[in-house]
Amino acid sequence: MATRVLIVDDHADFRRLARLILTQSGFEVVGEAEDAASARLAAQELTPDAVLLDVQLPDGDGIDIAEELRDRAEVVLISTRDAGTYGHRLTESSARGFVNKRDLTGEAVAALLSKPA
Repeated sequence: MATRVLIVDDHADFRRLARLILTQSGFEVVGEAEDAASARLAAQELTPDAVLLDVQLPDGDGIDIAEELRDRAEVVLISTRDAGTYGHRLTESSARGFVNKRDLTGEAVAALLSKPA
């Protein structure tokens, strides 16, 4: 059974690209959200296994949102900025890991989701 993923990013073009990348890698993309408010709602309604979550959303901080979603789904954080930009906040978050948007592949997401919690 494919891992069910919710994509959360404020850029529609990136959501389309991420959907293509993930579906070609065997993931089932169950939905998309463009901001923190819609991410919370979609995570509740769609019950994804995982959330691909942008760190910087117009109405919230992805690292904080990852904490809110931790009991509902595994979270992989994404950004155009390097991981070092976020420092210890990334390593201390409940997210399974971080992928720079330019390095997004299905394999990278699968590796993070399969690592021990």
